[in-house]
Amino acid sequence: MDSQLVVLGGGPGGYAAAFLAADLGMQVTLVDLESRLGGTCLLRGCIPSKALLHVAKAMSEASHLAEWGVSFPKPAINIATMRARKEKVISTLTGGLKQIASKRNVTLIQAKACFEDGRTLRLQPVGNTPLADDRVRFENCVLASGSRPSRIPAFDLPTPRVMDSTGALELADVPESLLVVGGGYIGLEMGTVYAALGTRVSVVELTDGLLPGADRDLVRPLHKKLSKDFTEILLGVKVVSLVDKGEAIEVTFDGNVDRKVQQFSRVLISVGRRPNSDGLGLEKTKVQLDKQGFVTVDAQRRTAEQHIWAIGDVAGQPMLAHKAAHEGKTAVEAIAGRKVAFEPRAIPAVVFTDPEIAWAGLTETEAKAQGCAVEVAQFPWAASGRAQSVGRTEGLTKWLIDPASERVLGCGIVGAGAGELIAEAVLAIEMGASVADVTESIHPHPTLSESLGFAAEVFFGTATDLYRPRKS
Repeated sequence: MDSQLVVLGGGPGGYAAAFLAADLGMQVTLVDLESRLGGTCLLRGCIPSKALLHVAKAMSEASHLAEWGVSFPKPAINIATMRARKEKVISTLTGGLKQIASKRNVTLIQAKACFEDGRTLRLQPVGNTPLADDRVRFENCVLASGSRPSRIPAFDLPTPRVMDSTGALELADVPESLLVVGGGYIGLEMGTVYAALGTRVSVVELTDGLLPGADRDLVRPLHKKLSKDFTEILLGVKVVSLVDKGEAIEVTFDGNVDRKVQQFSRVLISVGRRPNSDGLGLEKTKVQLDKQGFVTVDAQRRTAEQHIWAIGDVAGQPMLAHKAAHEGKTAVEAIAGRKVAFEPRAIPAVVFTDPEIAWAGLTETEAKAQGCAVEVAQFPWAASGRAQSVGRTEGLTKWLIDPASERVLGCGIVGAGAGELIAEAVLAIEMGASVADVTESIHPHPTLSESLGFAAEVFFGTATDLYRPRKS
C-alpha cells in the first residue's frame, strides 16, 4: 500500500502529528504495536500514574483535616476496584482517540514496523490481527516510537517482585515494603502512590540528592515531606545486588547506610528511560543516532534521511509528552511546506509528587553551570494567605531574571498545584515578558497563583506581604 504520510507510533506525539496532518488534507496512516492509541503516556505512564496520584493526594488531604478537628477512620482500600477505575480512565481516553482518528479518516494499523529503505516500511502482524498488506511505501514518515524503561541486567530477575514502572502501575497488590531504586521523578511518584496505600517505601539514589539536576531550592521542601512519608531515603548509596528469596528480595547496599543487607517485598527499578530506536531497521536508511541512541534531527525535526522525521522521546531530551506533541505538529507543518522550527524558550517539566515541583525555562542549576548572570527573586508560600488557609506553607515560587533587560528567563515552583501554576510562567518566558509585566498583571486573591506576582514584586523590593527590600 502507499501512503502520503506514515506515522510510526501512536503516543501523544504520534497521534498529534497524524491528526494535524489529516486536518491539513494529507492521507495519513498510523502504525503502532498497540491495539489502542495513546502510547506509553496514556496506556502505562502519565495518565494512569496521575490517576493513582490523585487517589494518594485525596487521602493525604483527608488526613490533613485532623488539624481542623475533622477526622476520618483509616481508609479501606479495595485494590481491584482501584485497578478497574484506572483502566476505565484509560479506556475512556483511548476510545475517544479512536473515534477522533476515524472522523479524521486516519488509517490505523496494528503491526510491528521495520524500515526496508528510506521510503518503505515492512509490516509484521501483532497477535491475531491480520494485515491487508505487509509493506507500506510513504512520501514522508514521522518516527514517534517513544522510549522504554532502562534496565540493569544484573537486577533483571525472573520474578514479579522486581518491577519497572509498567509493573508498578499494574498494582498487583499493596506490598508490605517497597524499595525504589532511583530518586528520579518516576520513582518518587510511584513511591508516593504506594506509601499512601500503606506500603513502607524506601528510596535509594546513587547521587547526593533526589531529582538529580533539578533546582535544590525546589527539591528541599519535597525531600523534607518525603522523609516523613517514606521509611528511608538513602542518598549516595549504591545497590550492589538483588537476590530473590522467594517471599522477598534481598538487597545489598554499598555506601553510607547502617544496614548493608535488607529485604523488601518488592523492588521498583526506576533508573531512567531509553529511546526505542533499535530494531526498526534504521541502519537501512540514512537516519543517524547519537551515542545515547537518540535520533539526530534538525530544527524542523527532519533526520538525515530526507523523508523521515523524528519526534518525542526517540528524538532526544526532555522525554515529555507535551514536548512530543509540539514536535509532531512542527514536523507536519514542515512537511506541508510551512516555515517552522522547534525553538521553544520554555518546555515545562512537572513532578507530580506531594508537594509538586514544576519549572520552565532556565533553572538556577543551569545558570550556574553555564556561568549565566541572573537575578533570583523568590517568594515563600508561608507569606501567602491562600497557602496558610489550606495548610500548604512549604511552597516556594522563584523567578530567574536577566539583570540587564529584566526579562524573565526561568521559573521554578514547589508546592500544591505547581504543575497548574507553571503555565503562566511558560507564556511569560515565551512572550519575552519583563518581570514588570508579571507584577503589572493582576492576579486573583486569595490564590496560590498570586505567588508568581509576589515573587516578581520581590525583584523590585515592593512585595506587599513580604518585607524584602531590593539589594542595591
